[in-house]
Amino acid sequence: MYAKSNPVGAMRMTDEWRRWLAENLILDNHPQGLFETLVRAGVSVADAHHEVNAALSSPYIAGAQRLKNRLAKHDWILDNQRRMGQLRSPEVPRLDKLSADAFLNDFYAVGQPVVITGMMDDWPARQKWDFDYFKNNFGDKEVQVQFGRNSDEHYELNKLKHQKTMPFGEYVDLVRNAGKTNDFYMTANNDSQNRVALSGLWQDIVQIPEYLTPDAPGGFFWFGPAGTVTPFHHDLTNNFMAQVIGRKRVLMVPAYEVNQIYNHEHCFTHVDGRGIDYERYPAMRNARVLEAIIGPGDILFLPVGCWHFVEGLDVSVTVSFTNFRWDNNFTENYPSNTAF
Repeated sequence: MYAKSNPVGAMRMTDEWRRWLAENLILDNHPQGLFETLVRAGVSVADAHHEVNAALSSPYIAGAQRLKNRLAKHDWILDNQRRMGQLRSPEVPRLDKLSADAFLNDFYAVGQPVVITGMMDDWPARQKWDFDYFKNNFGDKEVQVQFGRNSDEHYELNKLKHQKTMPFGEYVDLVRNAGKTNDFYMTANNDSQNRVALSGLWQDIVQIPEYLTPDAPGGFFWFGPAGTVTPFHHDLTNNFMAQVIGRKRVLMVPAYEVNQIYNHEHCFTHVDGRGIDYERYPAMRNARVLEAIIGPGDILFLPVGCWHFVEGLDVSVTVSFTNFRWDNNFTENYPSNTAF
């Protein structure tokens, strides 16, 4: 089976090479080619022959192959879901005052995004919130903001390095005068400090009891200039994005497209929604990318696992919610090793 023309190599077989050999066998690369690669790398013909045969007869490799077969079945099911999902209209539906039952059965339970209108008409925030209201009523409150995002390609993954505390009034003036920038943004990741500092703002919010649990109020406050970008990622819960001020552009890729979207780390991908590089990420050509523009009074439902990219088109204020009336605990079985 194996060529014997190469001279005896000087390199000893290492565990790193054994891991390489095992992985490539599991990926169905031909043993002869792997043998020849080892010999070219300096492993002796005899040692390379022994290592390849040992790997081929290893019960550990056989066990890994069985696991691979089970994962292939999972991928087959996902691909079927992807193909059937692409039969749906690419338009994200916009529905006015959607009933709780219709929302649950047609969107929440099946993981489909939807824009709901007419459910924020009674929010005092819709009339009261602006720069002056924020500054005059909460300007002295110390808040946390993400800063220096432009200096770090992976600012969301490294969000703890970009935290800055400052008076809310000072931040309001920054946003007011910033123009278009992604360098600073108040996000849900700053919630632990800001929920207390800006607790008065929640008096201007109605919890939407048709969909949310009124006895366990929740929500996250997002406030930034035009140009803010939240890179492609998925959440571990279902989410509402309730838009109070300004517009946002949201790109969405359904959860069943996970094999197309290059999950690099945890719940993030390096695919840039501002201009998808199809040469670098060719599988993205097969993914369905949905788009919605949401403005004041719109609520966007983002299903758990749905990849999404968010860009602020204007100065924007968003309130997001996860306290749904129905099961929304999907974190317990999330993989503990998030390096994919």
